[in-house]
Amino acid sequence: MSKGRITREHILTTAFDLASKDGLDSLTIGQLAKASGMSKSGLFAHFNSKENLQVSVLCYAGEYFALRVIQPARIQGFESVEQKLRHLLDRWLDWNHSFQGRCMFIDAWKEGRSTDDPVQQELDILTRRWMDYLCRQVEKGKASGEFQTDLDAWQAVFQLYGAYLSSQLFHSLGLEDESNSRFWQEAEIILARWRMSYQSQ
Repeated sequence: MSKGRITREHILTTAFDLASKDGLDSLTIGQLAKASGMSKSGLFAHFNSKENLQVSVLCYAGEYFALRVIQPARIQGFESVEQKLRHLLDRWLDWNHSFQGRCMFIDAWKEGRSTDDPVQQELDILTRRWMDYLCRQVEKGKASGEFQTDLDAWQAVFQLYGAYLSSQLFHSLGLEDESNSRFWQEAEIILARWRMSYQSQ
């Protein structure tokens, strides 16, 4: 790895840690310069603006998310799609709680946001990529006969995301324990509905 690549990796790792703790919106070049031991002018040479820095950190976070959450599920053999989904959900929750209990993607999302904002555009790409991946797993479960064949895969993803977001809110209020018991109770109900045949309803 070249010296320039090592330096950039150090910068992005430091920036990622800061954003995980304090939120992406609070990340500034001045703050990063102090934490990384680099000059502001040196960081400006890499990113040119706070906005470019934030987009770069999001790209880095997306790669790290794939490495931490998706890649382990891809290389590990599972007997069923449901087992793979459970593993993905577990890694997803772990991702959130590993960094001072803040999900960077949720934290950076803004209401009334501009679709021309490069930071929000990158968030759209990363979030949609993850949702698409979950949706494909549900479709595979339908194809294998594990889930109802007429299950709406996107509605299924909506249910999972709803449980995830609720778990994060409850956790921040001290109403969800470290084992994510409320999330898993809800996930069990959701998965049971997906498996349920219409003949038994």
